Amino acid sequence: MKIFKINTILLSATFGFLALGCTNLDETVYSDIVAEETTFTANDLNAIIAPPYTKFRDIYWGWDGLFDLYEESSDVIVTPNRLGIGWGAYYIDMHKHTWAPGLSHTEALWDRAYTAINTTNKAIFQIEGLGEAEGADAYIAELKALRAMYYYLLYDNFRRVPIVTQFDVEAGFIPEQSTSQQVYDFIIKELTDAIPLLTEERNQSTYGRVTKWAAKMTLAKMYLNSEVYIGTPRWDDALSEVQDVIDSDKFSLTPNFSDVFAIENENLSETIFAIPFDQVYAGGSYVAWKALFGASKETFDLSGSPWGGSAAIPQFIDTYDVDDQRLEDTWLGGPQLTSSGEPLLIDKDNPSSQLDYVNYISSVDGAEFNEGNRFVRYEIGRGDIMTNSNDVPFYRYTDALMIKAECLLRTDDAPAAAIIVSNIRARSFKDNPAKATVTSAQLMGGSVYQYGPYENGVITNLQGGGDIQYGGFLDNLGWEFVGEHHRKQDLIRFGVYTTKSWLSHVPNGVNRKVFPIPESQLLANPKLTQNDYQ
Repeated sequence: MKIFKINTILLSATFGFLALGCTNLDETVYSDIVAEETTFTANDLNAIIAPPYTKFRDIYWGWDGLFDLYEESSDVIVTPNRLGIGWGAYYIDMHKHTWAPGLSHTEALWDRAYTAINTTNKAIFQIEGLGEAEGADAYIAELKALRAMYYYLLYDNFRRVPIVTQFDVEAGFIPEQSTSQQVYDFIIKELTDAIPLLTEERNQSTYGRVTKWAAKMTLAKMYLNSEVYIGTPRWDDALSEVQDVIDSDKFSLTPNFSDVFAIENENLSETIFAIPFDQVYAGGSYVAWKALFGASKETFDLSGSPWGGSAAIPQFIDTYDVDDQRLEDTWLGGPQLTSSGEPLLIDKDNPSSQLDYVNYISSVDGAEFNEGNRFVRYEIGRGDIMTNSNDVPFYRYTDALMIKAECLLRTDDAPAAAIIVSNIRARSFKDNPAKATVTSAQLMGGSVYQYGPYENGVITNLQGGGDIQYGGFLDNLGWEFVGEHHRKQDLIRFGVYTTKSWLSHVPNGVNRKVFPIPESQLLANPKLTQNDYQ
């Protein structure tokens, strides 16, 4: 009881959800909360709702996290076998769309999301036990909206998942599997019911928490992908939700694109919902370790050697305009230097051994250590980069603007969409402002991505992207949001994910739009039936 009370005081004093990034919320602390003799009061509300939020960190940047599922199964990032040293068949399977029910990344998402949902259900149960505590209804609404976000991630990847909303279930409880329509309706109703009770404030006290605007962004995502989910387009509904976010006048674009991903990136004007991290208590991600070759530690003065796996698919890099600042802000390529500006040599005795990241990958099945540009969108700090405190901008204002633009484009207002996209591009074309402007025809036309199987630097069967409807808009989504849990969903919505080839990937069945339910869950729950994923 003493341990709980001490942590309650700390949480309540600093809960401006930088609090969630800067307060020790280890599971061991909350093992004391579940003791039957613990008595909660209205003063404990902030402490009660903290644990459900911390689970988002595991979902996003835990090993086999959300980043991999959305990016590595798409046409932008790949983790090939290098020099005979592989990262495991799972990464190859994601690239080739040859996954099976044992894919570790889907196991991780399912397990972590339901852990988060169970933790959220527990918090709701605890608050309901307080009776008529002042403000309790708003806290419960916030938790239900957060739970809906977790279900949104499950739904986007699996569709037919069990809906569990109670914590006090009977021993041996096994949930029923819901239909896709039931889960879709549940998420929308939970968000719609919660929104009137959610705060509209945007300040330090609401940073990292589900506000009215974060809930509306989740609703917008559901409506944006509605045609994929249930066969019914809902462009006007998606537009209505993001228009509310835009009209709130609480958000704006940051002057510099790179600011969004800086180590100290909390409380930016562009952030609608963030997953907070902290260098001491809740840091970091492994993405830089996963992307950089070991020698790059001398560029960033790292305390250890990165693992050198993931890289950009060359065909995607080739889509960029050379004057687009997002290319340099996102990808590390070319001859590398040490932090002091000297050539970074692989062999110190060989002046010609400078590390050079080339925009070339032989094959997903075998690549050299330096093949492929490396993902560096998140600022890399010195020392142990696993403790970097870059917060994840899960929803940002640019996303709201691009959803609006896409809805306008799809409802025959391409000129208005072009204005929005041009305004977003402007901050990334400061050296050549004229290139920021795009036309309606460009957005409605095909993609510049040169699709087709690629081997040893050659596209062996050119498919191109000229036949993709609104392909120019898809390109702009890619440049703006690569590495931000977008690409898989966007490719599906634009009809590319199961129809085009890139690098070593070829189409492998239209049902690959959903992942198989993890094998472990099928064994544990006889009420589940497998998705058609082949």
